[in-house]
Amino acid sequence: MSDKIIKFLAYDGKISVICANTTDMVEEARKVHDMSPVVTAAFGRLLTITAIMATEMKGSKDKLTVQLKGNGPIGVMIATANNKPIVKGYATNPVVEIPLNEDGKLDVGGAVGHEGYINVVKDIGLKDPYVGISPLVSGEIAEDFANYFVNSEQRDSAVALGVLVDKRGVRASGGYLINPMPDATEEEISKVEQSIFKAGAMSRMLDENLTLEEIAKKITGDENVQVIEDRIVPEFRCDCSKEHMQDALTTIGKEELEDIIEKEGKAELVCHFCNKVYQFNKEELEDILKNIEKE
Repeated sequence: MSDKIIKFLAYDGKISVICANTTDMVEEARKVHDMSPVVTAAFGRLLTITAIMATEMKGSKDKLTVQLKGNGPIGVMIATANNKPIVKGYATNPVVEIPLNEDGKLDVGGAVGHEGYINVVKDIGLKDPYVGISPLVSGEIAEDFANYFVNSEQRDSAVALGVLVDKRGVRASGGYLINPMPDATEEEISKVEQSIFKAGAMSRMLDENLTLEEIAKKITGDENVQVIEDRIVPEFRCDCSKEHMQDALTTIGKEELEDIIEKEGKAELVCHFCNKVYQFNKEELEDILKNIEKE
């Protein structure tokens, strides 16, 4: 299954639709972090909405950071993305095992928690980054982000996110974001609402091999949806490097670095986003210390 994000316009440009297939991206995240099924479902939803939101950024240097903190056992989940979008992220507790919910499905809301907040930071080249904060509504993530868009960005939105997990991993993952334009009529908005209800779960539609264009038609009720952009490929990939980790060691300060050299004679740093381990021997640490002293 090939990942893709496609932007559409429905009802003669009055309804904006972004549909995403993120199956491969979420499966890669699951493997990197060795996540349990319910964490995969929760984190996959967060990665998907982050990728969708990132496509709305214009500049190649723009950066989006989304933090979701609930009172459930997963703890904090963080995802960051550029506008391509290349996405990375992690969950505080990647392995959580809790009972299924009353519908016999993975209890994402219980794992995330029903109380907490979403914190969105958009660094889009302005003097100060945009920061938006919104409380969690249910912990199911899609409903929480719909609430975020209304409260923090003042735009009515329909958000759907779904991750279908089986014994082999992620079977289907995706989502959509629908926004009515100012000139959308009540009738058109009502048609979209009814179509969303009839369409069912996003992950099921992907699992049934519906294309994103077929899904866009199904969730809007408009058979004449217009494709605006269709070459967006989301990817889960970390951009960490030993140089970045060296910069991190520089920030801990001269005295602490001297203490590490004296007591340990080496350092080992692990990237939270990809679990890659970076080793620094005594000579490398001493070189970092010399640079700190020069500064």
